[in-house]
Amino acid sequence: MKNLIKNSISIILQNEFCWSLLNSTILRISQYAEAERKMLKESSLKQRIVFNNEAIKSVSPDFVVKHGTFKGMQCLQNIIDGCTFPKLLGSYERELHPILEKICKANYKEIVNIGCAEGYYAVGLAMRNPAAKVYAYDTDRKAIRQCREMARLNGVDKRIISGSFCGPETLKTIPFTEKGLIFCDCEGFEKELFTKETIPFLSNCDLIIEVHDFVDITISSHIRQLFEQSHDIEVIESVDDIKKAHTYHYKELEQYDLATRRFLLAEYRPCIMEWFYITAKM
Repeated sequence: MKNLIKNSISIILQNEFCWSLLNSTILRISQYAEAERKMLKESSLKQRIVFNNEAIKSVSPDFVVKHGTFKGMQCLQNIIDGCTFPKLLGSYERELHPILEKICKANYKEIVNIGCAEGYYAVGLAMRNPAAKVYAYDTDRKAIRQCREMARLNGVDKRIISGSFCGPETLKTIPFTEKGLIFCDCEGFEKELFTKETIPFLSNCDLIIEVHDFVDITISSHIRQLFEQSHDIEVIESVDDIKKAHTYHYKELEQYDLATRRFLLAEYRPCIMEWFYITAKM
């Protein structure tokens, strides 16, 4: 049957009259439909971006975080990304808030943020841990510039040391004086970053590692094997964007319907993901 269809199409395509008729009718309609579809998608995306920006200005016109662990932190106005609304609202990665509150009472002297992006965690942790020196790393040069700017805005720039690439050798050189913290979100590189050779240097460190098993399904088991002897591991699961819309209640969201809340609160994770909260046993 397939061969019959293929042969029939081949005959039609080789016949000049049939091709001209096909090209002027069905194919032209198909091309028009595809162009219209593309234009409608682009228009819809632009509308969503405009709406998102309006919602951002509505929830925080001064770009100050309204709730959560980093309430009061000044964010940059030139960072408009898919998670800007949750960050300004204070709902961003709310799954971690109980852990973050513990961290902010632990009196860490050195905090390392690997994959710092614009500085949401590096600056926030520096603000909440006034005795700590913060090392912020990101391979994106623009992100590092923004992190430095955000640190200045919040008056913690003197305690933030920024760098680009952080590999296993970099970890070994960080001068941990007392108990340290590593906050890592490096998009799957954690398997290369944390190795048998680096573990002895981290014996007096606590860690929060975002585990990207959707990049490499062996990452979580690799991290567990590395730390199980020297550290305790608590697993925190991410909350699905649909569940966020149903269960996250903020006064700033009361004006929006459920579908809009889902759009505004979305963090666009590809699947349910995990963080490992790893604490030193000693």
